[in-house]
Amino acid sequence: QSFKLLGFLDVKNVPCARESVLYGSLGSLVMGLGHFLATSRVRRSCDVAVGGFICTMLGYWFYCRYNLAQQRIRQRMLKEGVKNRNLFEGSYLDPKKEQPGSERRDS
Repeated sequence: QSFKLLGFLDVKNVPCARESVLYGSLGSLVMGLGHFLATSRVRRSCDVAVGGFICTMLGYWFYCRYNLAQQRIRQRMLKEGVKNRNLFEGSYLDPKKEQPGSERRDS
């Protein structure tokens, strides 16, 4: 089943959403508990926990989406390279084929 966070973020189908929410909740727990152990102020610790959730979730969201975009660019470049290799294989544009006149002579 699909889980929608705040009614619009479909956690199952949106890339990086699930991991962002999980890391955000872990960051919230760590920051809220750490602040509570340091100060013993419950209300302020809850505020820190909410802030920690938002910061951790957004931070991991941008990190994950950036890596996903880089991965898609690399995949597109590889796909284009394989297509070009198949297209130029055996022709004079083949990069593996030795070009005439570029031979090195042993002296």
